[in-house]
Amino acid sequence: MSEVRTATAADVAAIRRVHVEAFDRDAEAEIALRLLAREPRCISLVACRAGSVVGHVQFSPVSVDGRSFARAPFALGPLAVLPAEQRSGAGSVLARAGLDACRAAGAPFAVVLGHPSYYPRFGFGPAARFGLSFGDAPPRDAFMALELEPGALARQSGKVRYAPEFDGG
Repeated sequence: MSEVRTATAADVAAIRRVHVEAFDRDAEAEIALRLLAREPRCISLVACRAGSVVGHVQFSPVSVDGRSFARAPFALGPLAVLPAEQRSGAGSVLARAGLDACRAAGAPFAVVLGHPSYYPRFGFGPAARFGLSFGDAPPRDAFMALELEPGALARQSGKVRYAPEFDGG
C-alpha cells in the first residue's frame, strides 16, 4: 500500500521523473511543475513506497464560461505512476485522496479529461450529460465530471476552461 501526502518543493525532481517515465514525454511533467510553481490553490499529492515517490496527482481550479463560484471546481490531472508501480493501486489511492481533498476544500465538482474506462470507478461520468464541454472541443467520452457536492452540476453548463499552464502558459 502506498502512503499519500501533500507534495512539497523537495519533491519536484521526483514528480518530474514520475510523469516523464509514466508518459514517456515531458508534457505532463511540465504542466504539473508549472502548476506547482504558479497556482497556490492546487491540490498536489504524491504516493510513496519505502520513502520514494512512485506517483503524483494534481488538481487545479477550472472555470466554466467565466462564471464565479464560491469555491472553485477542480480538474484532476495530471495523474501518473511509475511504470514499475502501475497496477499496484497507487493511482487509485492518489485519485481518491485527491477527490477527498477537493471535497474538504469545498469544491462543488471535479472534471477530468482521461481514459473513459478508468475514471468512472471514482464516480466520474460523461460531462456532456451535465451540459459541460472541454474548451472548444465537442463533447467526448473522455471528458468527465463528478459532483462533489450533491446537486452542484444541476445548474452548470458551458465550456470548462483549464488553468493557462495546460496551454504552456
